[in-house]
Amino acid sequence: MKKRIFALLMVLSMIMLSLAACGSKEEKPDDGKKDQKEQVNDKVDDKKDTDAPKFYIGGIGPITGGAAVYGQHVMNAAKIAVDEINAAGGINGYQIEFRFEDDVHDPEKAVNAYNTLKDWGMQILMGTVTSNPGNAVKEETYADNMFMLTPSGSAPEVVQYDNAFQVCFSDPNQGMASAIYVANKNLAKKVAVIYNSSDVYSTGIYEKFAEEAKNQNIEIVAAEAFTDDSDTDFTVQIQKAKDNGAELVFLPIYYEEATLILTQAAAVDYKPLFFGCDGLDGILGVENFDTSLAEGVLLLTPFAADAADERTQKFVADYKAAHDGTIPNQFAADAYDAIYIIKAAIEESGVTPDMSISDICDGMKEAMTKISVDGLTGAGMTWTSSGLVNKDPMAVVIKDGQYVSAD
Repeated sequence: MKKRIFALLMVLSMIMLSLAACGSKEEKPDDGKKDQKEQVNDKVDDKKDTDAPKFYIGGIGPITGGAAVYGQHVMNAAKIAVDEINAAGGINGYQIEFRFEDDVHDPEKAVNAYNTLKDWGMQILMGTVTSNPGNAVKEETYADNMFMLTPSGSAPEVVQYDNAFQVCFSDPNQGMASAIYVANKNLAKKVAVIYNSSDVYSTGIYEKFAEEAKNQNIEIVAAEAFTDDSDTDFTVQIQKAKDNGAELVFLPIYYEEATLILTQAAAVDYKPLFFGCDGLDGILGVENFDTSLAEGVLLLTPFAADAADERTQKFVADYKAAHDGTIPNQFAADAYDAIYIIKAAIEESGVTPDMSISDICDGMKEAMTKISVDGLTGAGMTWTSSGLVNKDPMAVVIKDGQYVSAD
């Protein structure tokens, strides 16, 4: 009997414990603790609630490889402008997020960089830095109807579509302005040209220079081409310029090839006046190049770091302070202006970060034809619907290892 009673009590106890356990699962008290996943989700929600909308501006250019001087200066200067704008309250109260991707001056890599920036959230593109990558990326921006402002991609094809604009002169304008400058300054009557026939930047400038040279009574005594596959030995081109009595050699090329031409010309004691465009900007920074060979070289470029105006001097001082005393080149000035041009277009259009990429583009491309911007590379800069900039050209000369104003 006692055994039965004890067994019955044990069963009843187990039933009661089971009921208590069920009740505790269904009515678990809130002890203020959450599992890790819940905490992470809460942090994401809090971030969404507290983060104010921002304009996401991307940049693309070569920060490694042969043309790295261009891209590095563009990236650095753009960041300076972004920091200034953000510190002053942003654009219509909205801050800017800026990210720059390396394209190694390669069209395929530039498209990859564009897609990376899209994944990041880019709404506006400041780029690309050079023309061949720009020609590839422009197709992507057109398909997305994304606003594109290139600081230094000067080929006309880069701004083929209505969503794209330039800060720098287009190649034809550089070619024409160069011929006019040579004539107006009475620099030479006999001119040789060495250009890269496989590069749209170089051929575009050369063709317009040759066309305008006829109007300016300049005789082109030698027009010598090279390609990307034959860009190390220029002895034949130099000898033809020398044999034909060229007083000036026009170099609508990039600075890497120019260093070789100057070195090889010195080796045969040929000392004409060398004249180039913005592609020569950066020649003083080439490793192992004897910069004394560049003494007197002229560049048609819209920026001189020694200009006396307050805007230029502040920019140069800020850039040097941020980058170990490096003097900014024209590409840096173009990029600095590009960020402020974007700001002006946003302010004129009234677009906001919560709008679609396409709506932002539509507003900004209309605004570009209405704004006027005073920048480092030009006063009263304006744009046509074709994307071309209107501003006055200027030249710098290399003197004592520095770029100084030639005018």
